[in-house]
Amino acid sequence: MSSQFKLLRERRFVGLFWTQFFGALNDNVFKAALSLIFVYSGLIVAEFTDTFVNLAAGLFILPFFLFSATAGQIADKFEKSRLVRVIKLAEIGVAFAAGLAIYAQSVTAMLVVLFLLGVQSAFFGPLKFSILPQQLNENELVGGNAQIEMGTFVAILLGTIVGGIIASMEGVNLGLTAAVVVVAIIGYLASRCIPECPPTAPELKIGCNPFKETWAMVRQARENRSVYLSILGISWFWLLGSVLLTQIPNLTKTTLHGNSTVVTLILSVFTIAVAIGSLVCERMSGARIEIGIVPLGAFGMSFAGIDLYFAMNELAPHNTVAWLGFLGLDGVVRLLVDFGLVGFFGGMFIVPLYALIQARTPAARRARIIAVNNIMNAVFMVSGAGLSILCLGLAGLSIPEFLLIAMLMNIAVAAFIFHQVPEFAMRFLIWLLSHTIYRVSYKGLDKIPAKGGAILVCNHVTFVDALILAGTVRRPIRFIMYKPIYDMPVLNFVFRVGGAIPIQGAKENPAAFAAAFAEIRRALLAGDLLCIFPEGALTLDGDIGQFRRGIERIVAETPVPVLPMALQGLWGSFFSHSGGVFRRPNRLWRRVQVCVGETVAPERVEAAALQRAVRALRGEAL
Repeated sequence: MSSQFKLLRERRFVGLFWTQFFGALNDNVFKAALSLIFVYSGLIVAEFTDTFVNLAAGLFILPFFLFSATAGQIADKFEKSRLVRVIKLAEIGVAFAAGLAIYAQSVTAMLVVLFLLGVQSAFFGPLKFSILPQQLNENELVGGNAQIEMGTFVAILLGTIVGGIIASMEGVNLGLTAAVVVVAIIGYLASRCIPECPPTAPELKIGCNPFKETWAMVRQARENRSVYLSILGISWFWLLGSVLLTQIPNLTKTTLHGNSTVVTLILSVFTIAVAIGSLVCERMSGARIEIGIVPLGAFGMSFAGIDLYFAMNELAPHNTVAWLGFLGLDGVVRLLVDFGLVGFFGGMFIVPLYALIQARTPAARRARIIAVNNIMNAVFMVSGAGLSILCLGLAGLSIPEFLLIAMLMNIAVAAFIFHQVPEFAMRFLIWLLSHTIYRVSYKGLDKIPAKGGAILVCNHVTFVDALILAGTVRRPIRFIMYKPIYDMPVLNFVFRVGGAIPIQGAKENPAAFAAAFAEIRRALLAGDLLCIFPEGALTLDGDIGQFRRGIERIVAETPVPVLPMALQGLWGSFFSHSGGVFRRPNRLWRRVQVCVGETVAPERVEAAALQRAVRALRGEAL
């Protein structure tokens, strides 16, 4: 069983999971019922339906912008599990108010309740994502976030189905009241299982001016560029998601000519796909925070969304049908597959970004940085609601045309983010190589220290050895490599972004040689993990060449532990010198293994002994 599913049996996670699940379920029961009431009940004049549907979406997320700064400060200052219980008690009161609003058939009251549900969610958001890294280990963060996202979107699905069923009932008043109150109570009971989470900044003074505090926290978030760009990426995802989910009811009615059951079908496909995409992240990333799959998710969403536009246009005209009749129409399978792929790639896109924010943010201000994420989410989602009103209401675009524009914008936004933080693109190239051209397994990676300066020494078989190791080892590695390889096109981008240290022989380039050793010393003192290929060149015959004594000098100047490593199975592959490099492309899809040996203390480091250790690790598997 995958580690992410094991978390569902552990108290440190399961209480938060079900609290989040029932909270999201309640939000979506009410939102789905409200959306269908607006579209199908006749309470709102038909020509104003788009405006009210998007106004409702904007009102729900507006509190995230108004109150997230305060929520983040409170979450950092006080014990978190108790705060969650207080918030869930407040949700019960809002649930009763929701029932009264529906009973009164007051559109204004319904919108007010939707706003209050947003307030409750705004205060809960920083808590749930700051509790996760307090309760989970770093290698569990991807799985934990995947489970939370999976649970959220399953709750969206169930909430949408239940809300749709209730909205179609004659006794909608009583049914909706009972549903939201019961779910709120269950959510409170689940919150009582969350373990104690001590405050991370108990001395923090809570600012009275939310706008001033918001700006201060945004400045703090911008200090770490990768975190800030991850926040922007998540916010853009929620803009796209909110735009898509908000338009589905009216899209179904006006363009696809389906009734409310078709709305439920499409939402089901989309949300299940997001849940699956989220869960796949842990397997695709090897239970590590792997941002290399983020570009795959971003561009996968766009291409599926563009094809969705053409699928909708090619759907033949028909009379209004229920879900079963809809499935029998020509072109519907393609349309549903596209909806599913948008969701699937969306799940792959968002989970690593959440994990990155949690892992790279100091614990003392983690909730406030997550609050910044919620604020930016709100800004983008409100902007999405405004953009929807502008494009659909004032510009007169059709919903398919509007969604096509949104997907084209997604390509531009993703390209901007990846250009600003090249680490995303670099990790994508590494992930692509280690999960397609080669099938990589490993042994002994747990021997590599989690932090502190250390050196890996490895045999050198191909031009892409460094990429394979970077895609396998959990810690970032700075490679010490021969400058001509460092300067190779495409690979240079990866090596440069990864902080590789180019080196040449003392006789070949004395200045580069001295500069490299100075940088190696600085890196080790800073606690970096380095890797060197002591052979100094690629093997020409598959055997391990003599290790040069540069490793001895490095450790003599900066004593750090050294770990021998071996690459098995690369000789004879496309990038090796076997038969001539790059000359036999049929040698792709090689099985490769990375083996790590026992740590060698600095005082015992000898080049010849390390060569024997690496040879023993490699064995006969060339």
